[in-house]
Amino acid sequence: MTRSGKLLASARLMEQNEALFRCPVCQGALRVDDGKSLLCVNLHRFDLAKQGYVNMLTNPSKTKYDRRMFDARKMINEASFFEPLLVRLSEIISRRQESVQDKEIVLLDAGCGEGSHLTALRKKTSSLVKEEVLGIGIDISKEGVQIAARDDGLNIWCVADLAKCPFADKSFNVILNILSPSNYAEFERLLTDDGILIKVIPDSEYLKELRTLLYRESERREYSNEQTVELFNRGFELLHQERLQYKVSLDPVQLEHLIYMTPLSWGAAEEQVRQVLNHDLSEISCDFSILIGRKKENS
Repeated sequence: MTRSGKLLASARLMEQNEALFRCPVCQGALRVDDGKSLLCVNLHRFDLAKQGYVNMLTNPSKTKYDRRMFDARKMINEASFFEPLLVRLSEIISRRQESVQDKEIVLLDAGCGEGSHLTALRKKTSSLVKEEVLGIGIDISKEGVQIAARDDGLNIWCVADLAKCPFADKSFNVILNILSPSNYAEFERLLTDDGILIKVIPDSEYLKELRTLLYRESERREYSNEQTVELFNRGFELLHQERLQYKVSLDPVQLEHLIYMTPLSWGAAEEQVRQVLNHDLSEISCDFSILIGRKKENS
């Protein structure tokens, strides 16, 4: 699809779902204007990019997540590194759909990065529930959202600040937060009363081979998610928690992508990274905790 075609298709999808949006500046209603921008009642305008996404940041942002990291993450997703996790998440979402019998799944990926998780989950969940799923991905990184919009025109993609989500109250019946920071006050606002929040966090064995080699003498060699679980429990009622463990075989090229995909590499010298690559690792441990919650009754 050409860039002009992507812009038109994205504008049409946003127009069909205008009720979901609200202005991040004044919280007014937004509408698609002339197929090229989102315009609020107070004339705050957000232009659609040719790639098919909309930048709704109110202030410039700085992030350590650069193009190299997002390209690496995409390669790792294509190597099926997260496949068992994505299969399990799609099962959880479809099972929830069956229990509440909503007409439509409206799914927000908060911290979507380069979009691979949301793209895969929309396809897998649609197949399970036998109907289309509306997927919306947001990330504060323009570089990540550009890749997402380039590769998938069937979701809505926004560059946005999680603290100022450009969506109306109770817009989503499922919110995903996969290996990404949270804003529980916004999640509570955005989630329908019977909706669920699914947060995926690393558990103690996640990437243990890399931790061991990169941080032999450092406290980063060990990892605990207890504090993250505690924060989740403060904001939401925990309905279910489960652990998912598996191992993935990666070739040397994929291993290099994995290293640059993870923030673990941020504190490591290039020499340490080279030593890991020369260590001939054959398998990498995946270890995730999946937290499923709903809004507390007094919220």
